[in-house]
Amino acid sequence: MASSASGSAIMAAGITMPDTGCHKICHFQQPFLSNTLHPINYSNLQCRSNTKNSFSSVVKAQAVTVEQATAQVAPKTEAPVVIVTGASRGIGKAISLALGKAGCKVLVNYSRSSKEAEEVCKEIEACGGQALSFGGDVSKEQDVEAMIKTAVDAWGTVDVLINNAGITRDGLLMRMTTKQWQEVIDLNLTGVYLCTQAAAKIMMKKKKGKIINIASIVGLVGNFGQANYSAAKAGVIGLTKTVAKEYASRNINVNAVAPGFIASDMTAKLGDDNEKKILGQIPLGRYGQPEEVAGLVEFLAINPASNYITGQVLTIDGGMVM
Repeated sequence: MASSASGSAIMAAGITMPDTGCHKICHFQQPFLSNTLHPINYSNLQCRSNTKNSFSSVVKAQAVTVEQATAQVAPKTEAPVVIVTGASRGIGKAISLALGKAGCKVLVNYSRSSKEAEEVCKEIEACGGQALSFGGDVSKEQDVEAMIKTAVDAWGTVDVLINNAGITRDGLLMRMTTKQWQEVIDLNLTGVYLCTQAAAKIMMKKKKGKIINIASIVGLVGNFGQANYSAAKAGVIGLTKTVAKEYASRNINVNAVAPGFIASDMTAKLGDDNEKKILGQIPLGRYGQPEEVAGLVEFLAINPASNYITGQVLTIDGGMVM
């Protein structure tokens, strides 16, 4: 259950495809705790033939003391706790791996792909990180509450939420069923609302947190055959801006990332003609990579330079939407 950005972009080219769903190292600075070193009192040193050697010994002792003081630092900064929904493959997987390898503790949420989710956790752990998987439908309130509780029970808090889970149920509006409409709205929009509300309760207590919603360029420009998906992603963008305003006083940053055409198993099966048509719409002339989206999300999630960014929609689409 991963973000359907790639599927949305493909539909933008007039091609209907089934949705496949869904490294950097962060150095935590350790403040130096200086110790006040007592000045050396040389008044008691006698002028003997070995004065030079005595003075040298005192200087060496002082140097050792300085080294010991330098070695004393504050306790290591606690690794951020991150929840990524729809994290077993695609963009969600790339985000989980990037944040895990950057030193975060990552809860890898999935709906049905338990094996894939476990592989993501193993890869994070192989790099020295911490991860756990959680199977749950984020469109269901009880599953969301259980997911948040799992993270808090394991690591004590939630610092970052990445709302990535999404599906598509494509079809022209005249043929779209209420079920197709509702399934997409429930997961892609209501799921974001439920997860955001639940995680924000934890973040408010600390007066600190980051929420990143994976939207889509379809939420900005619309798309044939995706009335449900476009409405959901446009809703995510509106929700992002409203929540950013409501929680800014609590020092919680809320932003959205809107991908365009992102390389996936689906794009690999399009064929030369369809690929040429798609790439012709992208000024940079290529697909984006999941790792590129993950890099942007990582910046918003844990880089201090992002602390003054909130309520924004950042497109990552090779220049399609300008």
